[in-house]
Amino acid sequence: MQRKASAAWQGGIRDGKGTISTESRVLSATPYSFSTRFESAPGTNPEELLAASHAGCFTMALSLILGEAGIRPDRIDTTATVTLEKLESGFTVTKVHLDVTVAAPGAERAKFEAAAAKAKVNCPISKVLRADISMDAKLAALTE
Repeated sequence: MQRKASAAWQGGIRDGKGTISTESRVLSATPYSFSTRFESAPGTNPEELLAASHAGCFTMALSLILGEAGIRPDRIDTTATVTLEKLESGFTVTKVHLDVTVAAPGAERAKFEAAAAKAKVNCPISKVLRADISMDAKLAALTE
């Protein structure tokens, strides 16, 4: 299975603007810019999208792992907070914090905590944050 998303950017880093689209069209030419990323202007940014991906992935993984432990959750609510910091080497995502609340009547705390810890490490987005990243880079021919 493969899923695709794309981004296009026009202009310089501060005065430019871009759009992000997904294959499913849930995002279709959704705007983003320097100000949406670094100055809290309305709009999206890569870190927000990473947080949404991680929250969704972790929540599904936790549901699966809880089920394997014999716990059926009524509801799982997860917020992922991605921290972007300016380091000497440049801007870096330095951490992701997952804040999860689960409603599962009768669940044993030890089984719940073990399932949450396993989901945190094993959801595919957690794994990709530790993955090798490959790339093909091409310089388009310039036309006059």
